[in-house]
Amino acid sequence: MISGKRVRIERIMDRGDGRTIIVPMDHGLAAGPIEGITNMADAVDKVVLGGANAVLMHKGSVSQAHRGHGKDVGLIVHLNGSTSLSPDPNEKVMVASVEQAIKLGADAVSVHINVGAKTEADMLSDLGMVAESCDEWGMPLLAMMYPRGPGIKDPFSLEVVSHAARVGAELGADIVKTNYTGDIATFEKVVEGVGIPVLIAGGEKAKNETEVLKTVKDSVEAGGSGVAMGRNIFQAGNPTNMVKALDAVIHGNKSIEEARKLLG
Repeated sequence: MISGKRVRIERIMDRGDGRTIIVPMDHGLAAGPIEGITNMADAVDKVVLGGANAVLMHKGSVSQAHRGHGKDVGLIVHLNGSTSLSPDPNEKVMVASVEQAIKLGADAVSVHINVGAKTEADMLSDLGMVAESCDEWGMPLLAMMYPRGPGIKDPFSLEVVSHAARVGAELGADIVKTNYTGDIATFEKVVEGVGIPVLIAGGEKAKNETEVLKTVKDSVEAGGSGVAMGRNIFQAGNPTNMVKALDAVIHGNKSIEEARKLLG
């Protein structure tokens, strides 16, 4: 029997290569109406035109922005969060449930876990409970696993990134998103130690879009399964073209030079 997870995961990851371009647009909760997602419907339209596999957002945005240009883009509903105004922005609390995401028509759900934060224990507990609920309902789970907290000296080191990513797999995630470690050799070890698809985060807005493409290209060569990238897509000079360039690298196996031509 084909499980619900298998059916749904094919809506957010390419069946041919097992890779994906996910565009998180959940930043409004943490940072407010920042550039690029002030108008959510317009933001989704732009990335869908470029060929994004899925968009990721909080529950309140789904009704206004989940289908760009009427195309069937995958929908991931984010279940936890915090604001930059909080005394501890690293503390992510649950703000939605798997059941609510199902009612909204989600193809997957996601949670953000800061491994090493002061409230790590609570977040790990939430991750475990969400994973259990996802198994019950056949819902794929994307775990955003970041090494982030007072004891983390280098959030991009192999040791902490591989540990954080493995935690997501250990607690039942189907896909993990984490930091890129900076080179192919170390990221290969991260991927090898997880056993489920690993996506890289985009992080802060980069100054050079070519460097973003190179990072993504290297991550795929290391065995990564694509990106869950927000600001470096929706705040790009041309978000549609940026997705097209990423698609060329991730799904088309094109060179950086070939992909750059699509940036316009």
